[in-house]
Amino acid sequence: MSGAVGNARKHTALPKAEILIEALPWLTRHNGKVVVIKFGGNAMIDEDLKAAFAQDVVFLRQAGLKPVVVHGGGPQINAQLDRQGLVSEFKAGLRVTTPEAMDIVRMVLAGQVQRELVGLLNQHGPLAVGMTGEDAHTITATKHTPEIDGELVDIGRVGEITAIDTGAIEALLADGRIPVISSIARSADDHHVYNVNADTAAAALAAALGAETLMVLTDVEGLYADWPSSDEVISRLTVSELEKLLPELSSGMVPKMEGCLHAVRHGVTTARVIDGRVQHSILLEIFTDEGIGTMVVPDEQQGGA
Repeated sequence: MSGAVGNARKHTALPKAEILIEALPWLTRHNGKVVVIKFGGNAMIDEDLKAAFAQDVVFLRQAGLKPVVVHGGGPQINAQLDRQGLVSEFKAGLRVTTPEAMDIVRMVLAGQVQRELVGLLNQHGPLAVGMTGEDAHTITATKHTPEIDGELVDIGRVGEITAIDTGAIEALLADGRIPVISSIARSADDHHVYNVNADTAAAALAAALGAETLMVLTDVEGLYADWPSSDEVISRLTVSELEKLLPELSSGMVPKMEGCLHAVRHGVTTARVIDGRVQHSILLEIFTDEGIGTMVVPDEQQGGA
């Protein structure tokens, strides 16, 4: 009788072993590599998705990768601005950020969104350390003045990244920690603090860290081949193919895909836009054949550079 029970136990556990073995080539390939993950969209709001995201990031860390998390906080910033009676205004797809709004942006990103994420990660051990781009000159910016209809427009405390210093992040990674970085920067010109697009910040950090992969969580399945007439997702495209598509993309997708382009152009092996509405999408993307999203790769003739 006990032999039969032993066999049944063996069989019910077998699929787990097969799943783990299927991940082996990816575990080997990514071992010791830096992965920069931009946390955003619905995954930031839904409690179950948030918990699954934290599990995924800790899993990567325990599997020998070096995850770095970068986040913004659009919905949370909007909610807080509303509470304070401040209007959310956007120009050229960027938040107009007055000095008063900047105080709230900084408070929400560093004091709320980051704290919550650090707390979720640290349920699994003493792993996550929160910081902003201000810390140790990690991100330096200058005032960004976009051109709209041929005219330069002042949108306040919105920054354009001018320099990255990875020292603090590398020290944390060497210590086995998971850096969680809010997309705020200080300016070397006027010493003001600036709000920086989190997609752009994640891409710049991935390039500066020599990351293996940049992953950007979104609220869509990936880049659509012919939206809205088709919902077919492009699963893989080269830098040159993406450059041709950029002018046609929806405004929300532009900073994400420009970020992917920047990262791959500057030595990141692959950049991916993945659906953050799918639980454990990060693990599905990194450890399976199926991959679920759009992957940007270098042009072949560049010899994988």
